[in-house]
Amino acid sequence: MSGALAKLAKSKVKSAYVCNDCGAEHRQWQGQCLTCKAWNSLSRVSIGPVAEPGIGYSGSGGEVKRLKDVDADEAPRIVTGFGELDRVLGGGLVPGSVVLIGGDPGAGKSTLLLQVSCRLSGTTETLYVTGEESLHQLALRAIRLSLPVDELQVASETRAEVIATLIENSGPKVVILDSIQVMQLQSVESTPGSVTQVRETAAFFTRLAKQTGTVIILVGHVTKEGNLAGPKVLEHMIDCFMMLDSPAGSRYRTLRGQKNRFGAINELGVFAMTDQGMKEVANPSAIFLQRGDLHSPGSVVTVTWEGTRPLLVELQALVDESQGGYPKRISVGLDQQRLAMHLAVLHRHCGVNLSDQDVFANVVGGVRISETGADLAVLLAVLSSYRNRPLPKELIVFGELGLTGEVRPVANGEQRLSEAGKHGFQQAIVPFANRPKKTMKGMVVHGVKSLSAALEVLETL
Repeated sequence: MSGALAKLAKSKVKSAYVCNDCGAEHRQWQGQCLTCKAWNSLSRVSIGPVAEPGIGYSGSGGEVKRLKDVDADEAPRIVTGFGELDRVLGGGLVPGSVVLIGGDPGAGKSTLLLQVSCRLSGTTETLYVTGEESLHQLALRAIRLSLPVDELQVASETRAEVIATLIENSGPKVVILDSIQVMQLQSVESTPGSVTQVRETAAFFTRLAKQTGTVIILVGHVTKEGNLAGPKVLEHMIDCFMMLDSPAGSRYRTLRGQKNRFGAINELGVFAMTDQGMKEVANPSAIFLQRGDLHSPGSVVTVTWEGTRPLLVELQALVDESQGGYPKRISVGLDQQRLAMHLAVLHRHCGVNLSDQDVFANVVGGVRISETGADLAVLLAVLSSYRNRPLPKELIVFGELGLTGEVRPVANGEQRLSEAGKHGFQQAIVPFANRPKKTMKGMVVHGVKSLSAALEVLETL
């Protein structure tokens, strides 16, 4: 060991203040992080000596190679047995990767991973490590779900060093740690769940995964704001980050990929929570399109693009006379600022003034739409509610709206129309550039270049 590294290893424990949002370090506490500008986000952490100064998160030993000499043969992925989960992962688990799954308490994270581990154990050596439950509780849950438990290896442990020894001795290909917030390194003088422990244990297991080629799946808690608990740097260490959402009062769960080094992000998987555990929903569009027999104003169906597939969802809008001095603009599942911006476009280019009206917009089923393809559908639903005129039930609408009133094309237009046709939709209002090259059987497609042109088409339907 060089003199500089030896001096570093013998250095005393020091303190720093780390931002919980971005991971930036500061010498002293202050109200605002200088890097991300977040308020009251600094926490005091202890910085100890570096145990293995030559090994980073990727587990490399410092060897330099030419990129052309690196073995680029892709290792076969490990299929989990859940098609929706494999879709979000990009085709399955990649050996040596670290996967983080977060979600609200009771969303079904542990249930889903227990089902996955029991299925995998039949063909792949799998170890399930629980730090929040006893093995007796784990066995009872497996029996209640009627899972095959003959080959699954389990352990109840929170010490990271002991878990590493268990992995070395048993040699599993897949390891599930439930959860990262209760794990601790004995060399780190901090309580489990603190910023320091979460960061260092995650770094420890990331190095372990890269060095051994083991897939490590971490379970993460979320804060009351719905964000992943712990330092923001945790999301940068791992290879894949997924969030399991559970809309209030619904038995359906949506698993969305927010980071994936081996596949597409924003991929969506849909599950249903039953008394036998999590069940896959192979056709989620049919779930979100349960509109009932009531045909009311303010409802329209759009096609949003989630990862690699189209998804049909219902948008609802309610326009009512404002009872106060300030009209409300509230949206659930949509960008609220974008809604307010498009209401101004509706007034400026179509002469529809809603300045004295409350406007509410909602995506049915608890789905969140982050793309711009739903812009036109939202405004047509708002206009339908304002005029108290129902839109045709067999109508599908999608398109991005610009500030000048033009309707701009969106990606994968023909695939969206094809998905709508499979569900029996007969009319479509889409951007002019998204018109299909060939006539679609059973569907009339209206291509429009502006918002005013879309309103003119509505008058003829």
